[in-house]
Amino acid sequence: MRLLFVKLKHIGDALLLTPTLQAVRKFHPKSEIWVVVRKGTEDILRGCAAIDRVLVAASPEAGKRSFASPWLDFKRVLELRERRFDYAFELTDGDRGRWFAGFSGAGKRCANTSFYPLNFWWRLWINGQSRHEWTQGHRVEKDFFTVRDFLSIGNSPPPMIFDPSRTARWDGVEAGTSFAVLHPGTRWRRKRWSNDRWLQVGRFLLDRVHRLVISTGPDAEETDNAARFVADLGPRAISTGGTLTWAHLAGLLHRAKLFVGVDTAAMHLAAACQCPIVALFGPSSVTQWAPWKVPHEIVAPLAGSSDAKLAEEALMAAIDAERVIQACGRMLR
Repeated sequence: MRLLFVKLKHIGDALLLTPTLQAVRKFHPKSEIWVVVRKGTEDILRGCAAIDRVLVAASPEAGKRSFASPWLDFKRVLELRERRFDYAFELTDGDRGRWFAGFSGAGKRCANTSFYPLNFWWRLWINGQSRHEWTQGHRVEKDFFTVRDFLSIGNSPPPMIFDPSRTARWDGVEAGTSFAVLHPGTRWRRKRWSNDRWLQVGRFLLDRVHRLVISTGPDAEETDNAARFVADLGPRAISTGGTLTWAHLAGLLHRAKLFVGVDTAAMHLAAACQCPIVALFGPSSVTQWAPWKVPHEIVAPLAGSSDAKLAEEALMAAIDAERVIQACGRMLR
């Protein structure tokens, strides 16, 4: 059986697909599994052995597209049609994903229509509709139960996965050293927390572990900020400098005592590596995006307080450092 999964979303969304793929592989071990994701997200799937092939579609951001992007996507669809898939699952909830699934030529072309119904045009191409209501559950469950409406894959999704054998070694932390990973950066400004509070958390962690790794993406603002943290925290703090691949970061997270950060792809990767997590949630939905099936604590604006009614951009400011520190202490114990 040949299966196609289309998910043209952000990096963390791609990783959230891995429990469903693991379940499919378990119940259909001889199936051929292909995945289409947007360019720039494919590397985080390298730790999922359930996938036979990953293909990339052009990135939707205007600054990352070129005149050739539509042609490249068209050639990708032609490549998919050659495989004659039995099922194609559109898990993006958008026209581009439906275009890939609908024109793939798969015998059964499936999408979830409980929240984003199909118009007449798409009903001609999507001949399998899942009505699983997903808005009150986790996004892992959305993918899983959408697929389960068409394939037997068990009763509940397993944990996310980044196989330890597929990680890469980073020599910034000596073998046998106890360390925690702090990931303060995010490209979403509404999710950012103040530097002085991150420093308070960092100092607390350095009292309890030998090393503190400041994890950062390649963005210049993030790496500069991480360098300032290292300067303020002292020689036992070290920055990744924005140079690590997802496989390198996964190798760290499989060894770390704790991950502390905001709702980002790095947080979901920590869950995939079964690293204990303290996650700060401001404007994000905890129900839909919480760390999946891993020991964790969520720190968010207090329910019922005036802070919880603040505008979106002020929600992170409503989280005080002491609550995060207390959560870190509990998770380290």
